[in-house]
This record gives sequence, structure tokens and C-alpha cells, in this order.
Amino acid sequence: MKRVVVIGLGIFGFNIAKDLYENGIEVIAIDKNKDIVQKIKDFSTKAIFADGTDKDVIDSIGILEDDVVIISFGEDLAASTLITLHLKELKVKTIIVKAPNEDHKRVLDKVGATEVIIPEKEMADKVAKGIVSPNVLDYIPLSEDYTISEVVPPARFMGKTIGEIRLRTKYHVEVIAVREVLPDRVRMVPQSDFVIKDSDVLVVIGKEEDIQEIK
Repeated sequence: MKRVVVIGLGIFGFNIAKDLYENGIEVIAIDKNKDIVQKIKDFSTKAIFADGTDKDVIDSIGILEDDVVIISFGEDLAASTLITLHLKELKVKTIIVKAPNEDHKRVLDKVGATEVIIPEKEMADKVAKGIVSPNVLDYIPLSEDYTISEVVPPARFMGKTIGEIRLRTKYHVEVIAVREVLPDRVRMVPQSDFVIKDSDVLVVIGKEEDIQEIK
């Protein structure tokens, strides 16, 4: 199992370190705030009181190529950029960086971050989508065009088969799985004669605008 190194323990860094540790992941947490390091001790494999922007500190940890490193320095673009570059020199394959805006994201993408997260923007998008399409539980973007989504089927689908609701021809959306709440199981690639129940959740793939039409 991969080891995760979280550098910077603000709200985002602290919670992601805690969540990973509680899910059985080996987590090394680093911050220059002594109080925060004390708090994360019970929710990490190892908590280090140090300046995560210091290359010598990073080198002393012995970060490996297969480690996942999460950088969360808030507004400090210079620090995030320098540590990202240093991790690239160490040949770390997965570098996830928190950024406050798109301008910072573009810089971090260019210097080699594997993934740049803008938590506020992503949460705003999720809330907006929940208001626009309240029956869509979650989105997983595959590309600029296609998305996998969990959709609560509208009332008019109840008691009908996958074939009868004609998602492919009417909405250009494909059902790739059904998550049955009762009983608790997942049916992959359901047959056209599968009857939809009020306790089912449809897992579909298609363009976001087409998925939003399923209301």
C-alpha cells in the first residue's frame, strides 16, 4: 500500500490526512505549527514539526518515487512551486497540490504537479450541480465531454425496464451499472429487461448536459 506525505496542515491538509489515516493508509503529516502537529498525532502514522517548504526537511523524510505527496500551502505559490520542482527532481510520481485559483493552477501544472485541486471551486461546482440537477448524486468527469454520474431515477422510470426508458436513444446516455440499495449490491451492465425500483441508483455515462436532462 502506498504511503502518503501531507505537507501543510491547514483545514484541507489536516482533514485529508485524517481521512486517509482512518482508512488504513500510512500517513506522514508535516507542518511548522506545533499545535496543529500535536493535534494530528492521533490521526497520522508520523507527525513532524518542521517547515515543509525546506528542501532539507523533505530530503530527511526519505520520500520515495511511489509515495503520494499532497502539498497544501494555501496562497504561497512560490513555496508550492519550489517543493513541486524538488519532488520532480526526486522522481516522485504523484504530486497533488492545493491551489487557491486558476492562475496558480496553471503555474503548478507547468512545473509538473500531477494534479492541482481548487477545493472551493470544486465544492462550488458540486453545490451548483446539486441545485440544477437535484437527482444527480455525484459526477466523475472523464474528459471535457464525458462524465460518469450517479442518478436517482425520476418517478416516471419506476417499474419500467432499462430498455423501456430508452436512455441511449432519448438522452444519449448509457447505463453502466445499477446500485441497488435493497438489497445492497451493484449490478454491472444491467440487461435491458432489468426493472427499475425506487431504491435503485443508476450509474450512467454520457455528456453532462444530456445527464442533466434526466429529471
